[in-house]
Amino acid sequence: MNTQSGHNPPVIRRLSEQVVNRIAAGEVIERPAAALKELVENAVDSGARRIHIRLDRGGIDRIDVSDDGCGMSPDDLLLAVERHCTSKLRDETLVYISTLGFRGEALPSIGAAARLSVMSRQAGADSAWSIRVEGGVVSTPEPCAGAPGTRVLVEDLFFATPARRKFLKSPRVESGHAENVVRRLALSAPHIAFRLEFDDRLILDLPAQDRAARVAAILESGDADGLLAVEGQRGDLKLSGYICAPSVHRATANGQMLLVNGRPVVDPVLRTAVRVAYRNVMEHGRHAVVALSLEIPPEQVDVNVHPAKTELRYADSAAVRALVIGALGRALGTGAGVAGVRPDLIQSRGSSPARIWYPSERNADAADLSTRLARPLAPARPDSGLPSGFAESSLPLAGLPAARQTAPDPLHDQAATTAAMAHPLGAAVAQVLGTYIVSQTADGALVLVDQHAAHERLTHEILREQYMGGEIRAQRLLLPEVVDLPARQVDVLLSFGAALARLGVEIEPFGGTAVLVRAMPALLGKENPGGMLRDLAEELEADDLASPAQADALDARMDAVIARMACHGSVRAGRRLTHEEMNALLRDMERTPRAGTCSHGRPTWLKLEKADIERMFGRR
Repeated sequence: MNTQSGHNPPVIRRLSEQVVNRIAAGEVIERPAAALKELVENAVDSGARRIHIRLDRGGIDRIDVSDDGCGMSPDDLLLAVERHCTSKLRDETLVYISTLGFRGEALPSIGAAARLSVMSRQAGADSAWSIRVEGGVVSTPEPCAGAPGTRVLVEDLFFATPARRKFLKSPRVESGHAENVVRRLALSAPHIAFRLEFDDRLILDLPAQDRAARVAAILESGDADGLLAVEGQRGDLKLSGYICAPSVHRATANGQMLLVNGRPVVDPVLRTAVRVAYRNVMEHGRHAVVALSLEIPPEQVDVNVHPAKTELRYADSAAVRALVIGALGRALGTGAGVAGVRPDLIQSRGSSPARIWYPSERNADAADLSTRLARPLAPARPDSGLPSGFAESSLPLAGLPAARQTAPDPLHDQAATTAAMAHPLGAAVAQVLGTYIVSQTADGALVLVDQHAAHERLTHEILREQYMGGEIRAQRLLLPEVVDLPARQVDVLLSFGAALARLGVEIEPFGGTAVLVRAMPALLGKENPGGMLRDLAEELEADDLASPAQADALDARMDAVIARMACHGSVRAGRRLTHEEMNALLRDMERTPRAGTCSHGRPTWLKLEKADIERMFGRR
């Protein structure tokens, strides 16, 4: 401490309780949504069956939360507004916490920064009681009229801390944060009815419902049948929930609803696992839409990391990531036709813009198709060179001449056409614009397939399976090809020479800015090595973690490299296909995991149902 001559040393003093509360309130109540979160958590913990929430100007002016829970006595009210008083901890170990709140900070923090009124009545009590806290000053409880339960009113938030108030965003932005909080808490308690109003405008009105219906309402994904169920277990860890398929995505991660032991969290470990699980099936820069619930033994997770209680620490975060990635990978690993996308072409005037959504399977035929698709994939023929689990396609690979067709065209074979229509993607009818396959299903729907995107996914999955099994077959070039590249790309490719050899790409230096290509993956046929090597070099340059010495990072990057190779080795847009080739592609899509999207996350097929067509022509 500086005690130079002529200067009095600073004096250490004890801060007043009001100042302490205002400082602490800055951690707990950072914006209206944070105050709302604490109040709704208290309502959920009280055993409420219905919670009514009203906000004025995003909660800046007024937050009103009413519930029909157990209520409080006058003595309870006095303790409830005192810091670090709570009824929710059974012991002092901070391990076995079964409630959303437990720190005893919410009401004192709100009362220190705003004008707080709490009115509560216990079941069977003669009257309700109320208490007020303004800027940390507590009044005496008084009797009042009120229904059983509790009502908390917060007005003029941050009037006592104007520095914090001036940093609040617009009412519209604050309302968005508040709505997100309510949606997460409503997901954690589907047995409770929630009603949310902003400035007398109804936003949510959710009845008590089962988990699937609540998830569908919260994610706004339509019928719950349109969601993919997720189940997984790893030791004592259990994961359950629902996810949207890859073509349903958002610009931010706000569509990711995550629960840990029933507590809504914004957890980087879980979000990273979700991102990794969707990485190979979703367009880069987009975020998945999921509702997941993780059950973990209390002693393996610490929820007391931050006053907001949304950040966690795990005893074994690697196990948590592995469980989430594995469970989501299995849910997403269905073939095309089970969960697909269709364009919403019919809009009423003034409705929201069209969006692509996943249809539910509403009838027994759809369920029967799902059962058939769940059967094991046909094993590869011994001489096909394909990994186990992949049936050999009759579709010629890009760059190879199409086989001469000797079988009758299915379009003119009524029996074959009828049989093909029973499949999820139906029977090929035509190829349009040299790029898209049009097919018809047994229920009268039309399916559009992007032939390049579809074959890209098929090639990707075969290459990936071969790479993971160390079985990618290389085909030596009759004449090695010299490829000129920028010096930095030559250096990158040569440094990854061993890894590329596992992919069937054999290269060696050829002096200066050139490499010599001696072999290419047999699956890619006569693909031009130059263009592919340039793309591979860019892919490897894009990730600083993809070091040849880091096996885990390299394997993660190799999947992106494989996606690039698959794009180069796929049937191009503009290539004419026979009906036999088109139907072969449709059947392969139905058998191949993740075939609903290409390697870049774009949809490979769209569905236009019969009812949609009839509405377009005024028949409905």
